[in-house]
Amino acid sequence: MNDIGPPTGWQGCELDCASCPSRELKAQGRCQLGLACVHDRYAKRIDRFFFWNPGLARDFLEHPYFEVRAVACKYVDVFHLPRLIDDVDETVRGSAAMRLPSKQLLKLVCDPHREVRIRVASRLDPHDLGAMIHDHDYYVRQVVAKRLPESLLTLMMHDEEPGVRCIVATRINEAMLTGMAADEDAGVRREVARRLKPSQLQMLLTDPDWRVRYEVASRVEPRHLWRLANDEDELVRELVRQRLGMAAGGVIQLVTQKQMFQPF
Repeated sequence: MNDIGPPTGWQGCELDCASCPSRELKAQGRCQLGLACVHDRYAKRIDRFFFWNPGLARDFLEHPYFEVRAVACKYVDVFHLPRLIDDVDETVRGSAAMRLPSKQLLKLVCDPHREVRIRVASRLDPHDLGAMIHDHDYYVRQVVAKRLPESLLTLMMHDEEPGVRCIVATRINEAMLTGMAADEDAGVRREVARRLKPSQLQMLLTDPDWRVRYEVASRVEPRHLWRLANDEDELVRELVRQRLGMAAGGVIQLVTQKQMFQPF
């Protein structure tokens, strides 16, 4: 069964079960050429081999082919994983990072490869993520911002990447939210506007971006809506008219109801 392509060794040579050092496994139905073979170049077949023989994974942690080492990480006992923290290949280190205990992951927070650090940031104990808030890769910092304890988010309020600050704005304590209302990026200010209390939104009434003003117009206290009645953007003006109309209608309805119950 060739589910990927013809069986080929990781060095490009043709595979021969007769000369394989693991040939006794074939007789036991624990490997099959083109389907489950640790010597194949394709990770899928290597993975299937270890799925059938998980107990053999630790014997291949120093195999010269990085795919073998990387796949073995998925099946080996976690106590053997620390030895792969310094592996020369980032695929192997990344595979190890998916299963390493949190404290062991700390050794990979400065890994030279971003994919490894992304995996570390996604699994590290949130209280240990402070070591990664200044990572030079913006996506790593985004992952950190999503998982960092709320009490530490103030350390990322002024991150150089707008995408990171947007995430901070969605999670930061409400008491600190006003500190991001003057952010240079409209996307960040919009996230701030979505979370501010209606009584606080007046600080963004004159925001230069119509999307921010639209968010403000949707929730600001009615007594401040008149300041947006002549907004340069039609969508903002229309929203203001709708809200003012509803407010006016509510007052008229309330007055009418009171009149109905007035004694003659």
